[in-house]
Amino acid sequence: MAAWRRVGPWGALALAALLLSACSLPRGAGLRSEVLAAAAPEDGAAPADFAVEPVTRDALARYAAWPAIGEPGLRWIAAQDDPPNRIIRPGDVLAITVWNTEENALLTAPGQRSITLGAITVASGGSVFMPYIGDVRVSGMAPERAREAIEARFVEVAPSAQVQLEMTEGRQSTVSLVGGVAAPGAYPLLDQSYSILSLIAEGGGVDAGLNNPQVRLMRDGAVYGTSVARLFSEPGLDTTLRGGDKVIVEADTRRFLSLGAAGTEAVHPFPQDELTAIEALSIMGGVADARANPQGILVLRDYPPAAVRADGTGPRNVRTVFTIDLTTADGLFSAGEFRILDGDLVYATESPVTSAQTVMGLLGSALGLASRVGG
Repeated sequence: MAAWRRVGPWGALALAALLLSACSLPRGAGLRSEVLAAAAPEDGAAPADFAVEPVTRDALARYAAWPAIGEPGLRWIAAQDDPPNRIIRPGDVLAITVWNTEENALLTAPGQRSITLGAITVASGGSVFMPYIGDVRVSGMAPERAREAIEARFVEVAPSAQVQLEMTEGRQSTVSLVGGVAAPGAYPLLDQSYSILSLIAEGGGVDAGLNNPQVRLMRDGAVYGTSVARLFSEPGLDTTLRGGDKVIVEADTRRFLSLGAAGTEAVHPFPQDELTAIEALSIMGGVADARANPQGILVLRDYPPAAVRADGTGPRNVRTVFTIDLTTADGLFSAGEFRILDGDLVYATESPVTSAQTVMGLLGSALGLASRVGG
């Protein structure tokens, strides 16, 4: 009270003005209590337009069962255990030569030992037409098996006939590597076990500038998807390709936003398939030590209306705020398991202690100023 008496009436007026201004000092982020105030309306007030959910060990399994918004939701096809054989398909081209040692044979002219039948395209029904023997079905066969089948038919009209066969893959025996690699283009299926990673390697590998590259496989009107990292870590997912497949390698487009008393306020791409809250905090440079409230890390998320559930099997509100307390072991461990989803906002609230320290600093300055004014 002595300080108040010393400042005099003009000093007291100056002090009051400074304290009023301190109450409305600009801050880089809101307080936890300010952001969540509307979640607990007073009696008779309208219900909150968002739900608050604490990130704790007991709640993690429940949250994990909620819809994973922003995820691609694409299935993937496991590799097939097929032998590494080339398989003839409709559209492939066969170059066939028939050798014969008989004189006056039906297939060759006098003195001629072989006849080349030229390039013969496998018909859509899977057969090829040969002079003197008619249609021979070869689709689904390895080239050697097809050669034996054709030779067996020629032997019926020329007992000493021997057949030589060479195959060139047609359009239906090629796959298209559309983008995300050094050399996109159409590539022939070298054999029946030709896989998606082999195709990407043939195309010069994944573009180094792609963030967490994703693979999209278009087959028979359906789209399948996974990440390149997952293909590397799980060899059983290195899908066996079929003729006509289209493969696209593209960047992961998922993002999350960091705001408030964070190390950085920015939009951050997902560097991996799954991202936890602790990893997101690391990516955004942590929180500002002098400003942030470690008990007030908030993750704001929008759910589709169809996901809302009253029984806890889904979010209680389309707008949900998950609260993380980094000052407890349970909060830290739980943050390391809580998944960040595409479009999430990670918000670091301001510490009330920082605001109090600012006010006290201004109060000290104001007392000194008021003393000079009153003197």
